[in-house]
Amino acid sequence: MLVDHRASAAPTWDRHASRYARQTRHELRAVWAAASLAQVRPGDRVVDVATGTGLMLDVLRVRPDPPRRLLAVDRSPGMLARLRPLPAGWEARQADARALPLSSGAIDVATVAYLLHLLPPADRAAVLGELHRVIVPGGRLVTVTVNVARRGASRIAAGVLDALAGVAPARLGGLRPHDPRAELAEAGFTVEHAAQRRHGYPSLVVLARRP
Repeated sequence: MLVDHRASAAPTWDRHASRYARQTRHELRAVWAAASLAQVRPGDRVVDVATGTGLMLDVLRVRPDPPRRLLAVDRSPGMLARLRPLPAGWEARQADARALPLSSGAIDVATVAYLLHLLPPADRAAVLGELHRVIVPGGRLVTVTVNVARRGASRIAAGVLDALAGVAPARLGGLRPHDPRAELAEAGFTVEHAAQRRHGYPSLVVLARRP
């Protein structure tokens, strides 16, 4: 069953922005791992897609040598309203991940945490195609998705998460497990590394590169 569109709709996240901000502690370990994999350097041009209340931004700003140029985008103005003041050279903008306000090849590093599993397949393909467009050849993409391996005993946990997401997709759609590696390859990326994170939300962190 596909994730209900309401699970990724901007009004839904506007209503739940405060609640979402309180639960980001469950995402922190995976987001920190994603920031480490991204290996952002000061001269990199960075976009954080579906930035939410800015957890990835908070992690990047305290890492050694944070980027001087960063664009954070999200469809929800309610989420963006909760961002902390940004460093000089960083910008936040309301935008749809399927139509990023960037020229082709404008980005060295893109991060996308806790978005792809919210979307139906066609929208995931559109987002990944847009990321392929804006990332420079040789640039890096790091994704974070809720994920439980669908094999062995883990199949039970994956089934439970699927069931919960189906009961209330607008509120719990983000629980549906998703492994984006096959779709990343279909979009033209080369997957270089994947790591499961079990602290907080069970999550898969993937590093891919545009050849």
